Amino acid sequence: MRHLNLDQLRTLVSIVDLGTFSAAARALHLAQPTVSLHVSELEARLGARLVIRGSRRVSPTAAGAALVDRARALLRDADDAIDVVRRQAEGRVGRVRVGTSTGVVVDLLPQVLEALEAQHPGIDVEVSILGSRDAMTRLATGTLDIGLVAMPQPPVRDLVVTRWRNQPMRAFVPLKWKAPKRATAAWLATRPLIFNDATTHMYSLTMEWFAAAGEAPRARIELNYDAAMRSLVAAGYGAAILPIQQSADAEIADRVQMVPLSPPLTRRLSIAHRPRDSLDGATESVLQILRTFAQP
Repeated sequence: MRHLNLDQLRTLVSIVDLGTFSAAARALHLAQPTVSLHVSELEARLGARLVIRGSRRVSPTAAGAALVDRARALLRDADDAIDVVRRQAEGRVGRVRVGTSTGVVVDLLPQVLEALEAQHPGIDVEVSILGSRDAMTRLATGTLDIGLVAMPQPPVRDLVVTRWRNQPMRAFVPLKWKAPKRATAAWLATRPLIFNDATTHMYSLTMEWFAAAGEAPRARIELNYDAAMRSLVAAGYGAAILPIQQSADAEIADRVQMVPLSPPLTRRLSIAHRPRDSLDGATESVLQILRTFAQP
C-alpha cells in the first residue's frame, strides 16, 4: 500500500467538517471533481468506504470517522513541522554556538543576549569560553558558529572576519601603590606583574607593548581569567594590563587604580563566522544583533 496523501486527508476532513463536497472545494480552493477524486482514491487505497452522500449532507462511515480522527493529528503534526522549518529558516528558532573569552562574556555578551531574547526568544545561544585561536580553529572545523575574537588573527580559508569593537587597555594597579598619571612599560616592568596565560592573545598583545619599549618583564603569576586577575590586583598582589570592562571594574573601583597606558594600547575584537551563504537563519539573526553593538 502506498503512503497516505496529506492533501487527500485534508480534503476528507474538510468534507466531514463542512458537510458537502462543494463547500470543501470552495474552502480548499479546489475544483469539485478534484475533491471527489481525492475521496475515491483514498477509498480505493484503503479498501473501505469513507463517506455516505446524503441528500443534504455528507456523513462519514465508521471507517471514515476513524480515519478523520487520525488525519486531524497527522495534519496538525505536518503543519507544526512546516512551521518549525519556516521559523528555523527565518532565524526565529534554533541553536547557535558562540565562542569567546571570559572578558567578553562578562562585559559584553549579557547585553547581546538580552537584546536577542527580546527580539528572537526562540533562539538558544550556547556559549563556550575559548581563546581566539581555539575559536578560529573550531569555526574552521564546523564545531562553532560564531567567534568573538581578538585581532589580529592569521587568515583562515572560508571564514569571514569583520571588525566589531575596540577595548581600551589600562594598567590595573593596587590602590596602595603610588602610580603615575600614565603608566609606561619601563615603570610597570619594575613592579610585580600579573599576566594572562602565555597561550592567549592578550598575553601576546601585552608582551608586544612591552617589547616596543625595550622591556621584557616576567610575570609574578599567569592566569587565563580576567576576574581573578582583577581580584589579585585589588588584593595588592601585583599590577595587570587589562581591557576596561564597565561591569567588572565598577565592583573593584574603590580598591584599584585604572591608569592610562603610555603609549596607549587597544584590544580589537572582531566577529568571525563561515560565509553567509552557508549560515542558517538563527546564526544570521544572532549576527544581526551583534552588529547592532558594533562600534563605528
